[in-house]
Amino acid sequence: MQKRWTVKAYQPNQEHLLQSTLRIHPLLCRLLVQRGVTNFDAARQYFRPALEDLHDPWTMKDMDKAISRIELAFFQHEKILIYGDYDVDGTTAVATVYAFLQKLYNNIEFYIPHRYREGYGISLQGIEYARDNDFGLVIALDCGIKSIEHISIAREWGIDFIICDHHLPDAILPPAVAILNPKQEDCPYPYKELSGCGIGYKLICAFAQKRGLPQAEANKYLDLVATSIAADIVPMTGENRILAFHGLIKVNEDPLPGIKALITFSALKEKLTIANLVFVIAPRVNAAGRMDDARKAVNLFIENEGEKAAAIAAVLHADNFDRKEIDSTITQEA
Repeated sequence: MQKRWTVKAYQPNQEHLLQSTLRIHPLLCRLLVQRGVTNFDAARQYFRPALEDLHDPWTMKDMDKAISRIELAFFQHEKILIYGDYDVDGTTAVATVYAFLQKLYNNIEFYIPHRYREGYGISLQGIEYARDNDFGLVIALDCGIKSIEHISIAREWGIDFIICDHHLPDAILPPAVAILNPKQEDCPYPYKELSGCGIGYKLICAFAQKRGLPQAEANKYLDLVATSIAADIVPMTGENRILAFHGLIKVNEDPLPGIKALITFSALKEKLTIANLVFVIAPRVNAAGRMDDARKAVNLFIENEGEKAAAIAAVLHADNFDRKEIDSTITQEA
């Protein structure tokens, strides 16, 4: 297959100004300028990603409504259901928000729809489960922005929804009490490319601030955020680059027991990179939903005991082996 390369235009003046400031090789300055890094501050953020450079979560549209509704649920002792998609982004998002809120409130569960019986998004079976088990609030992660019909039904049944989604919204939005999605046309949040788990992370950051909790309580889940960023192939720019950078540090230095167990089963010895998360960790997480039930992935991420995490990771590892065998068989048949 022939390929035609399109080379970005050079900008000698900007390159020279940047080189005089940074005093690094001119070729590096050319590459930086081509990637939109044109001044000292932008270069500092690029080479030294800092969590302090993350945007204020409260600038996201409806964040105040979302936090107020969760606090009301706490006050009224409502049952809260954390609902998420069955892929890596969805399961990491559910685990992040569930694990954080569970430390503050125990009347909380999570729900992952079955890939084959329910399909993607907010399912009728899912909202029936919420109704039949008296849940007053559902927090939907990595899904929900297109689920107008089912969320309308839930509203008729007295169930409120908070949607945390990063997929492109339609002109008509679901009747949720709050929608966190930077891609809404009237959302002032500066960065638009967060993963679903990234939006869940911003939600718990705002809640931590409201409760006067240290930022470290939210940062405990940065390894999950980095895994979601890698697996969902969102742009590695802006906040995603900062979150992935610090998430990788946590993966390598202090991973959650579930992540540590997956690393052990993958037999990785070297320092983990984004590529490892994409091609080694993510397939084992995705295999849970493809072969059986993605709830196993969430249970792995929220497990605090190493031995129990290792037992769940062993099941996911076996699921991934079975998935590869089936993929190979299907390929041969095709």
